Amino acid sequence: MKRSRRWKEAASKVDRLRDYQLDEGLTLLRELTSGSKFDETVELTVNLGVDPRKADQMLRGTVTLPHGTGKEVRVLVLTKGEKQAEAREAGADHVGFDDYIEKIQGGWYEFDVAIATPDAMRDVGKLGKVLGPRGLMPNPKTGTVTFEVGDAVKEVKSGRIDFRVDRYGIIHVGVGKASFSEEQLQDNILEMLRTLVRMKPATSKGTYVQKITLSSTMSPGMKISRATALASARV
Repeated sequence: MKRSRRWKEAASKVDRLRDYQLDEGLTLLRELTSGSKFDETVELTVNLGVDPRKADQMLRGTVTLPHGTGKEVRVLVLTKGEKQAEAREAGADHVGFDDYIEKIQGGWYEFDVAIATPDAMRDVGKLGKVLGPRGLMPNPKTGTVTFEVGDAVKEVKSGRIDFRVDRYGIIHVGVGKASFSEEQLQDNILEMLRTLVRMKPATSKGTYVQKITLSSTMSPGMKISRATALASARV
């Protein structure tokens, strides 16, 4: 893979053999992103000791980050009747039912999170083949199939994110922006780690949190000390 000059310069400042303390890693990350022309996303990668091929170890859930993600989240609510007004009042960007189902079937995906009420899922379920692969399908496990649409919209807008383990047992999540303070980023990262540890499957054997890596959109990853990060999260 061909790397840019800027990426190579950043890589020269990262000791790939070292496990950085979380605060050290955040300080270095802010240094690496200081000359960026845009507000880079700070990304957390956690290798977990799970086997996603087993149904009870296919980790999936939500977390509300204390300081949000720094990203403007576009929310679509698929529902009927009075719940449409509730969704609009809560700040949903798009609200409707048949019209939006038709738009999605026609290739429209200008939203980041879709929320639906349970009574709408009979029709929304037909969109599974197009929304599922994009990670946009409403799901009760992530709180996006609910009659409490107002609360769900507010939670998503305030920084709630969905995550799921990939086929290699790895979680990738954006935990903020480079413009966040180090304290804000640390709070978000520790909340993510606490959530993952609370969700540890009973059948997971051996070391559960195996590796923690921190990076930004345009920077190489740096390893974070697993032991001290988990200790800071008090888990």
